[in-house]
Amino acid sequence: MRRLKSLFAIATTALAVLTAPGLASADKLKDVLGAGRLRVGILTDAAPWGFKDDKGEIAGLDADLAKLIAADMGVKLELVPVTGAARIPSLLSDKIDVLIAGLGATPERAQQIMFSQPYAVVNLGVYGPKSIAAATGKKAENLERHTVAVAKGTTLDVWLTDNAPKVKLVRFEDTPAAIAAYLAGQADSFAENSAIALKVKEQNPTKEVELKFLIRQSPAHIGLRQGEQNLLNWINTALFTNKLNGKLGELQLKWFKEEQSLPTL
Repeated sequence: MRRLKSLFAIATTALAVLTAPGLASADKLKDVLGAGRLRVGILTDAAPWGFKDDKGEIAGLDADLAKLIAADMGVKLELVPVTGAARIPSLLSDKIDVLIAGLGATPERAQQIMFSQPYAVVNLGVYGPKSIAAATGKKAENLERHTVAVAKGTTLDVWLTDNAPKVKLVRFEDTPAAIAAYLAGQADSFAENSAIALKVKEQNPTKEVELKFLIRQSPAHIGLRQGEQNLLNWINTALFTNKLNGKLGELQLKWFKEEQSLPTL
């Protein structure tokens, strides 16, 4: 009897700790709806995902998707500029509620955050002039005599480092710096996704921007903090609904010039 009382006391204490106001389980969806505001982390230097337009306002596919989601949720939208390196730290430190920033899913990132179903898909590759022969297989031998500009720490940087060690990478702090180096002739080519490469080609019609080596497809996902299952379920439902009603396809046509067939997780 004394042992049972002791166990009961321990269980009661544990329950009290777990249900204490300061330790109650979080529900970001409930918090967002209660606050009437959705804070979305977004890139401002990676057109057509997110960038500053001629009026200085944030535009792009990710910005339009954030507006669509906030409208469906019935809350005000607050776009919070983030850099590529600060995307996940901003989410983990609760500076933003969700991350819509051309984010690719990787096993390493999945240890830190949760991913929605894809809302877009692009090709990762190396782009350059006609003078560089395009690869005919899955290896990057055609690039071994050339320099490749790449944003430091990106998926492209990691993949090329691990899989094409003979390729000379020139690393820059961010995507605009890497692309600027290519445009200025400081690098023979640059590594990026097809959406950004298309934008570079449109903005620089006299510069040759051709796919030289295809790495792989890379779907883009919305990122959330671990454990926010209610918000994740809502976002996946919103993406599915907007795919069915055609709104997601309209955004893809607007920014990528084509409507895409999206993979699923």
